[in-house]
Amino acid sequence: MKVYLDTIGCRLNQAEIERMAREFRAAGHELVASPEEADLAVVNTCAVTAHAVSDSRQRIRRLARAGAKRVVATGCWATLEPAQAAALPAVEAVVPNPQKDALVSAVLGLPPEAFDLEPIAREPIPGSRARTRAFIKVQDGCDNRCTFCITTIARGPGRSRTVAEVLADIRAAHRGGAQEVVLTGVHLGSWGQDFTPRQHLRDLVQAVLQETDVPRVRLSSLEPWDLDADFFGLWENPRLARHLHLPLQSGSAATLRRMARKTTPEAFARLVETARSLIPEVAITTDVIAGFPGETEEEFAETLAFVEAMHFAGGHVFTYSERPGTAAARMPNPVPLDVRKARNAALRKVLETSAARYRQQFVGRTLTVLWESAEALPEGGFLLRGMSDNGLRVQAQAPERWWNRLMQVHITGEQAGSLTGRIVTR
Repeated sequence: MKVYLDTIGCRLNQAEIERMAREFRAAGHELVASPEEADLAVVNTCAVTAHAVSDSRQRIRRLARAGAKRVVATGCWATLEPAQAAALPAVEAVVPNPQKDALVSAVLGLPPEAFDLEPIAREPIPGSRARTRAFIKVQDGCDNRCTFCITTIARGPGRSRTVAEVLADIRAAHRGGAQEVVLTGVHLGSWGQDFTPRQHLRDLVQAVLQETDVPRVRLSSLEPWDLDADFFGLWENPRLARHLHLPLQSGSAATLRRMARKTTPEAFARLVETARSLIPEVAITTDVIAGFPGETEEEFAETLAFVEAMHFAGGHVFTYSERPGTAAARMPNPVPLDVRKARNAALRKVLETSAARYRQQFVGRTLTVLWESAEALPEGGFLLRGMSDNGLRVQAQAPERWWNRLMQVHITGEQAGSLTGRIVTR
């Protein structure tokens, strides 16, 4: 059978679709790059914003129009609105998140234990999902109750995968050629808290660094209240990517309280200062929500000033989107949509300025870059694009297609938000 896999949204969704890819291949089926070729399509949907919901629906409709004969919908939107997902063209099954780990065995009519053996070597998913980085799911669900978050409802309570399971997936990825793995979860920093005795994410990271040989290890989003100075000591190992994504959401203490975030602007600033003192030249990126219910002009001004003072290396700004079922959707004093969008634009401008300032300090320096794409040039050779350990986009010309290779690059300049450079060593 020919199978097409697609995913919308977060890195955890990407990690899950990669696991499905390994299982379909282990059962002898072929992954294809387009829905036109497929006998079966699986879509891992998202519900984090109204736009993500719309994208999920449209993606399934496009698959049907492209000729996909059978579609299986899973993920957060399919879990929250299963009837709407089932009503879409070509959808033959909706698999909610609690049953997602057994999706492949269920679709193929195999027993759940069919894939309990050591995972086969990872191969990039054909087409647009041919990523060099392997996303490794280490944790799912969340016990926090941030008032804006629908993911907690869609994913359920926090639960951790064992060290042995994570190491097996990383070794499979490395055998398949992955030069970088990204540890990911809904609430990554809570890993191990549901174990007896309790463990901390640092224990998992130490095991990964000590018991695997993958050249680069990256961590996805980390909630600031899960971290301390001891955790940052892990970065003495150069294999750990110097990039911390710490969601801020707001720089106003009052707004953070309405969001039920377990931090304050002052605590967040102290954490950033500690991280920068212990991890030289670390890239710290963030998420911010513009126009949360009740956000006054004064509160927004506090957020704007705080984001500017933090000198982030980049980040994402989300215009607040009401998600039915969340506490925030019932809050009074909603911010008008045009005001939300204006605040989004102001925050993005500040983040773009600080991101450019962070990039500029590496001009004239040498960075290790993992090449993620290679575009043939009309005059011969290839334009390579990739990412440094500290999350900077880099491009350089090369005589060969050095895709999925780690190389030293001397940075010579900047172009449209990406650094340009010259390859100096392999």
